[in-house]
Amino acid sequence: MSCGIAVATQLEDDARRLENWLYKGHQAGMGYMERNFDLRVDPRKLVPGARSVITLLLNYYPIATQIQDTPKIAKYAYGTDYHYVIRDKLNELLHFIKINIGEVDGRGFVDSAPVLERSWAVRSGLGWVGKNGNLISKQVGSFFFIATLISDLDLVADQPFVTDHCGTCTRCIDACPTNAIVSPSEIDANKCISYLTIELKDALIPDEFHDKMKGWLFGCDICQDVCPWNRFSRPHSETAFTPVPEILNLSLAQWEEISEDNFNKVFKNSPMKRSKWKGIQRNIQAIKG
Repeated sequence: MSCGIAVATQLEDDARRLENWLYKGHQAGMGYMERNFDLRVDPRKLVPGARSVITLLLNYYPIATQIQDTPKIAKYAYGTDYHYVIRDKLNELLHFIKINIGEVDGRGFVDSAPVLERSWAVRSGLGWVGKNGNLISKQVGSFFFIATLISDLDLVADQPFVTDHCGTCTRCIDACPTNAIVSPSEIDANKCISYLTIELKDALIPDEFHDKMKGWLFGCDICQDVCPWNRFSRPHSETAFTPVPEILNLSLAQWEEISEDNFNKVFKNSPMKRSKWKGIQRNIQAIKG
């Protein structure tokens, strides 16, 4: 777990970048990225009276690996849905603060509200946004979740992270089979395998991507797996992220045969439920080409 603090203020530069990204249509079908723009770029409008943004990182790099040639699942989805896990931890942190400091007004967020988590992480000194669009830490790489606690506490801010340590490396850009990284740190979700296998609501993944899926059934880690900074990744110690056995072991044929009822039972607390059984079956067809 890493922690950094920034002053709650309007993110003017990020607002311009977000506006430009949306103008290009890179959000694909994620209409929620267009909503609540003012709240997304100013935490004081999201949490009235906010003075500080506390950013926390939680490692999810797994100790276990999938059996070779099984359909690939993004590492973040191996265990229990991180929304449940981190929400509980944020509530515990807020309770701890209230007990030790007094009444505090604050709200915790994890990937479910209009918050620019990566921007706040950079402002909090926790890392930089790499060419693959992920926050990267020199100490632990990029396999971690980002959570924020926005509060009315007047805290001493950390120094923002102002350097970029990607250098001339383009491994993530070169490795992306769909060319979704259209420029350094700019991702076109329309082409991203993670978007296509999780967020896309269409009944079919476009034919143009079928020969580029590289076996990914849910999400994609290619741009992280090739990143040199992830040589510093170390296995997590969070029991809730213990892999669901089926994720490590099921063959493509077994995924294809799993019933909807069984899928809902096995993955009821998993991030994979976001795609639903129909989405997984759709993704299988894309993998098969």
